[in-house]
Amino acid sequence: MSNLQMPSLGLGTFRLSGTQLTQAIHHALDLGFRHIDTAQIYDNEAEVGQAIADSSIKREDIFITTKVWIDNLHPDKFMASVEKSLEKLQTDYVDLLLIHWPSPKGKVAMEDYMTELNNCKFKGMTRAIGVSNFTPQLLEQAFACIGKESIEINQVEVHPYFQNQHLVNYCQTNGVDVVGYMPLGNKQILDDEVLKALAKKYDKSVAQIALAWQIQQNIATIPASTSKDHLQENLEASELRLTPEDMAAIAKLDTGQRLIDPGFAPNW
Repeated sequence: MSNLQMPSLGLGTFRLSGTQLTQAIHHALDLGFRHIDTAQIYDNEAEVGQAIADSSIKREDIFITTKVWIDNLHPDKFMASVEKSLEKLQTDYVDLLLIHWPSPKGKVAMEDYMTELNNCKFKGMTRAIGVSNFTPQLLEQAFACIGKESIEINQVEVHPYFQNQHLVNYCQTNGVDVVGYMPLGNKQILDDEVLKALAKKYDKSVAQIALAWQIQQNIATIPASTSKDHLQENLEASELRLTPEDMAAIAKLDTGQRLIDPGFAPNW
């Protein structure tokens, strides 16, 4: 495990914008969330920054993640794009800066963009760095570029229907923490009979079972939610403990099929 002090539960902002996004952040912060995840490609960094600025919570008490998009991986664009992100977020630094996806077809050499990422940390633009959507093979390459100890996070798709166990095990064995996105499987898991039975057993929602399952494996999670009730449920899920038998039942739901592929995803 890395030494990064990152809350295991955060608010994801993918596909959120406008009033819906602003209210979600205000609700989340009011309830006690202290981890907000965004990205350059979400086109909502400015709104995230304004919502945080408008809150009564101190900047240093909020863990902010953003991600560098593939169009900005070239050394000519990288640093300037991060400066723009910081400007939009109204902060001098983010807590975690990630490479959103590896450069498609290796168009930009990994050594070039990993070096730029590392330089952002040296310059104080981010407290920690990591990657997203990297396979074990790609992580090995990244380690060779800037050192294994430098890469603290790999953010990848994880949910009961795509458990990504080989990658999760590889990361955790190599001291890289995992953040799982899309924890409800694009809502596909909400009708699953096994999960519904567990929800009934614990008098919880299916979403809470899925989040508890993930957190119990030391995988941080960043569900997107705009409802104050759902946000409260998400917080409560982090306190739920499932039995080994429950965990084993969920393990059998894995289909091995990921849901997120922008057309250039690496082969898991």
